[in-house]
Amino acid sequence: MRVALFVTCVNDMLYPDTGRAVVTLLERLGVEVDFPAAQSCCGQPQFNTGYRHETEPLVRRYAAAFDGYDHVVTPSGSCAAMVRDNYPRIAARAAAEGRADDGLAEAAARAVPKTYELTEFLVDVLGVTDVGAYFPHTVTYHPSCHGLRMLGLGERPRRLLEAVKGLELRELEGAQECCGFGGTFAVKNPDVSAAMGADKVRHAVDTGAQVLCGADNSCLMHLDGILSRQGAPLRAVHLAEILASTEEHPYRPGEAR
Repeated sequence: MRVALFVTCVNDMLYPDTGRAVVTLLERLGVEVDFPAAQSCCGQPQFNTGYRHETEPLVRRYAAAFDGYDHVVTPSGSCAAMVRDNYPRIAARAAAEGRADDGLAEAAARAVPKTYELTEFLVDVLGVTDVGAYFPHTVTYHPSCHGLRMLGLGERPRRLLEAVKGLELRELEGAQECCGFGGTFAVKNPDVSAAMGADKVRHAVDTGAQVLCGADNSCLMHLDGILSRQGAPLRAVHLAEILASTEEHPYRPGEAR
């Protein structure tokens, strides 16, 4: 099994520890992970902002960067959803415009089936829910919109969290409501975005948990910023960092991410 890590732009620039956690976790489970240096943005910001044609070269680049790998694993539901849900749409639109021979359909066909969000890969491909993690803290889980609605992750993240030794999982009121980030939505509609984030944060603080967990650092960045400004006793931590934590090498909330 040849597995590649698609780290994503947000993690590469702002949260490299999440990418390292994915590698640590997968290697602990016996998976050899590569990091193709040719990878770049999946094209989600361009696509969501309406620059559809400008997204097309990134579809081809993604497919080429991960050629030869059996699986591509990413710690981002939104980026996985971009590949799986929108790459076929981009290829179909190109065909409808009479550009069926431009390589987009073939690139999408290569990329889509082997791209997995991390929890999907763990549960569906490796067939594990207990990854040997240890995280003795109270945690509440926020399911991001792309993972919840586009990928249909369902209970996979919760099953993984429930198997972590020492972890107490607390229910989050309004868990399925959007946190308000939405990528460029937060830039174009900052007041609405901030209000939605404040609602999510209020519910998270009400759980009394120490950690707000999620599978997308873009959402966690939005929420952690609100938590920090409020001085709340709660910090956002990516699911991969929790699953990578062990008794020998624990992750401690409040440390620099």
